[in-house]
Amino acid sequence: MARTVADIPEAALARFRAGTAIPAHPLALTAIRTLDETRQRALSRYYIDAGAGGLAVGVHTTQFAIRDAGLYEPVLHLAAETAADWARNPPFLIAGVVGRTDQAVAEARVAASLGYHAVLLSLAAFRGASEDELIAHCRRVSEEMPLVGFYLQPAVGGVPLSFSFWRRFAELDCVVGIKIAPFDRYGTLDVVRGVAEAGAEDRIALYTGNDDNILLDLVTPWHLPRGDRAVELRIAGGLLGHWSVWVRSVVDLLDRARAAVAADRIDRDLLALAGQITDCNAAFFDVANGFRGCIAGMHEVLRRQGLLDGTWCLDPEETMSLGQAAEIDRVCRAYPHLNDDSFVAENLERWLSP
Repeated sequence: MARTVADIPEAALARFRAGTAIPAHPLALTAIRTLDETRQRALSRYYIDAGAGGLAVGVHTTQFAIRDAGLYEPVLHLAAETAADWARNPPFLIAGVVGRTDQAVAEARVAASLGYHAVLLSLAAFRGASEDELIAHCRRVSEEMPLVGFYLQPAVGGVPLSFSFWRRFAELDCVVGIKIAPFDRYGTLDVVRGVAEAGAEDRIALYTGNDDNILLDLVTPWHLPRGDRAVELRIAGGLLGHWSVWVRSVVDLLDRARAAVAADRIDRDLLALAGQITDCNAAFFDVANGFRGCIAGMHEVLRRQGLLDGTWCLDPEETMSLGQAAEIDRVCRAYPHLNDDSFVAENLERWLSP
C-alpha cells in the first residue's frame, strides 16, 4: 500500500524535521559473506541506544550489492523489526532506493510494506537524463513513499544536479527531507537555494551528508534572499556513513552544535573539532585512494569495537587500501575524545544477545 507524508507518525516526523543523527546502516557479514543476523541486529540496537533518531538502510553504506544478493528485503525487515522491538521511541526509518523508475518503485513498495517512513532516492542511474526526466522519476516514486532527496557526490557515482532541479524537487509536496552530500560547497548552496526559493524550508528538513564538512554544516546559517526579504535556513541533522561509527559521541556532538547555535556562540574549541572530524573521515573513508576502501574502513572501526566480526564486503575485491589501517590507527590515537569505545564495551554483550 502506498504511503504519504500524512501516514508518518506525528512524533517521528517532528523529530526528523527538528534534526537528529541518522546512521547509514552497514551490512554485517560472516566470513563466507552471508548475512550475520546477530551482528546486524546488534548494530541497530547500538544506534538506537546511542541516541540516533533514525536509521537509513539499503543505502551506500549498506552496500548497493545487497540487491543482487537477494538481501534488500531481509536487511530492511531486520532493521524495522529490531527498531520496533528495541526502541522506546521508534526511529525514523529511511530506505535507500536506486535504479531506473521500475526498480525504484518496486523497492519503495517493499519499504512501504515494512513500515518505513520515507525513501532516500538515488539518481545515480539517470546520468545524462534531462531535468524533466529526473523530476518525472521523482514524482512517480513519490506516489509510493515520501521522499528524501539525495545529492550524492560524483566521485562515488552521483550525478551533478542543478539549482533548477532542486527548486523543482523542493516544490513536490511529497518531499520531507534532502541529504546534501556533493562534498562541494557550490552544490550544497544549490540545494539550500532551491529549498529557499521553493518556500519549502518549513516542510523540508536539510541533512548533511558532506562527510568532509559535517560540523560546519551543522552550525552554518544560510541567509538567502526571497522576494523583498531574507530567509534563514539551517541544516538540521546528519545522515551519514561516517555516523555509522562512534555514534554516542556523534549524538553528543550534535547536541553541542545545537546548543551553540541556540546561544549564537560558536567557540574555538567547537571549530577545532571540525578539522579533527574531517581528519578521521579521511582515514575511515580512504580519501587518499579515491574512497576505494570507504565501506571496509567503516567496518574496521566497528570490528575494533567488537560490533562486527570482520571487514568483509559482498564483493571480495572491496577491501581496505594499503596503508588505510595505519591511518585509522593514527586518528584513533590522535582523537580519543571522539570515540565511544567505553559505551560500546559496556553494552556490547547485551546488544549481541538473542
